[in-house]
Amino acid sequence: MSDDPREQVRLGCQVLDLLGQSDLVWGHVSVRDPGGRGTWIKARGLGFDEVTASDVVLVDRDGTILEGDGGLHLEYPIHTEVLAARPDVSAVVHTHPQAAVAFGATDLELRPIGHEGALFSPPGPPRFTGTSDLINTSELGAAVAASLGNHNAVLLVNHGIVTAGRDLPAAVLGAVFLEKACRLQLDAAATGRPLRWSTDEEAVAKRESFGGPGQMASVWQYLLRRVQTRVEARTPTV
Repeated sequence: MSDDPREQVRLGCQVLDLLGQSDLVWGHVSVRDPGGRGTWIKARGLGFDEVTASDVVLVDRDGTILEGDGGLHLEYPIHTEVLAARPDVSAVVHTHPQAAVAFGATDLELRPIGHEGALFSPPGPPRFTGTSDLINTSELGAAVAASLGNHNAVLLVNHGIVTAGRDLPAAVLGAVFLEKACRLQLDAAATGRPLRWSTDEEAVAKRESFGGPGQMASVWQYLLRRVQTRVEARTPTV
């Protein structure tokens, strides 16, 4: 994958669109500037499927656009404050996937029913309840970051999700797998039958096997091939 943060954000947006996490023009992906200048984030007003490298802007913690053309999402503080609070994190995703939003509105604790759930449980992801409205101030962004803590995901109740990763693939795949884990548990709970899930010990082991760097790298490369195939299918031939 390219070292250019703008290209990384573009690819993150394309993968999220490919896997059904688009919500019209809402939702955003960001990566930390490798030079420490701020945060590269998708510009506002665009769907994930439309984003190109030129649609990514560099913003500082105060919301000043330092580089790039395009408007800034009102919820940029989610990204700038999480990155400020977590030096181990290099990328942040905020989306509104349906199953995760529905799950966050319940009192259920996320369980490792499938492999995906083991990436987040035990312990299950925290819930942020400070507001269900836009996270559009540094104070709210810092509150989300505090709720996230050392976890890789937080459920914004009645709003969406935030995932954080050591790199862009980790943050994007975190959003993808969190949505799948929530959907699996909601589907299982809908049967009305008692639920079974992996023990804590087995879930931790799954986290190292299913969620290990080799497996995730293979998944990421597969998704990049699918994105490229879609791009080629859309490109008119001469």
